[in-house]
Amino acid sequence: QVHGIVRRSSSFNTGRIEHLYKNPQAHIEGNMKLHYGDLTDSTCLVKIINEVKPTEIYNLGAQSHVKISFDLAEYTADVDGVGTLRLLDAIKTCGLINSVKFYQASTSELFGKVQEIPQKETTPFYPRSPYGAAKLYAYWIVVNFREAYNLFAVNGILFNHESPRRGANFVTRKISRSVAKIHLGQLDCFSLGNLDAKRDWGHAKDYVEAMWLMLQTDEPEDFVIATGEVHSVREFVEKSFKHIGKTIVWEGKNENEVGRCKETGKIHVTVNHKYYRPTEVDFLQGDCTKARQKLNWKPRVTFDELVREMVDADVELMRNNPNA
Repeated sequence: QVHGIVRRSSSFNTGRIEHLYKNPQAHIEGNMKLHYGDLTDSTCLVKIINEVKPTEIYNLGAQSHVKISFDLAEYTADVDGVGTLRLLDAIKTCGLINSVKFYQASTSELFGKVQEIPQKETTPFYPRSPYGAAKLYAYWIVVNFREAYNLFAVNGILFNHESPRRGANFVTRKISRSVAKIHLGQLDCFSLGNLDAKRDWGHAKDYVEAMWLMLQTDEPEDFVIATGEVHSVREFVEKSFKHIGKTIVWEGKNENEVGRCKETGKIHVTVNHKYYRPTEVDFLQGDCTKARQKLNWKPRVTFDELVREMVDADVELMRNNPNA
């Protein structure tokens, strides 16, 4: 059985799990149930946990957009930082310390201004955003509950993980959607921020497997989950366009840089400073040696496969629903 918490909204916000509703094994037979709740409301968390009495809790809830966290700093701290404390306190209040295993979605943004390359479990943290700082509190409060109350609680320090279900305002999905629209003649050009930011990108389904594996171990430990490969935003753009038969040639510098199609001469990519962060994270590269050795985990989906899957999914989506 899987129980989930969903925020109340006047519009439907379950699009990313719609496929589960169509699966009779998941939904009609009652194996999946959603509860209205919020990480800012400790009363509802206690109520839900007490009612469900789960054996595993995965805290994947967050205001997770790094750029937006600068505009919604207090809210981000409340949900991402104190929200984690509320969940841990709810477990304690419900008397489930000895029966629950708790997974905290930690993040490579903890490393921010990186202190060593690559980053592993022992690398010092240096967050560079309200999101990273909030997640740093969450990381340490998980460690504190583990050591203070002997709760089976782990931090999964996951590097960027993507899929066709990624939110539309995240850079990878923005690229794949825009490239799909250009391919279908629905768009001519789109804007990005820092093209030279480099990230360790993996596929979400590989990383979710790693989350689960962390809770199947005998002792709770924190793990870095990553591919160990680094690719720039620029490279993500180039490979996305290559998949639809276009070669991007870059011209100009900094905010005046553009990406032009070699075959048609059309400009498809521009740079807009509004998409830059006040403090930038330039380079993230993870070392998942510990996860390979202790969890027997390794990434299966390559960077090229990830890009192709995202572009193909968005071409299909935009073809059927241009206004999506």
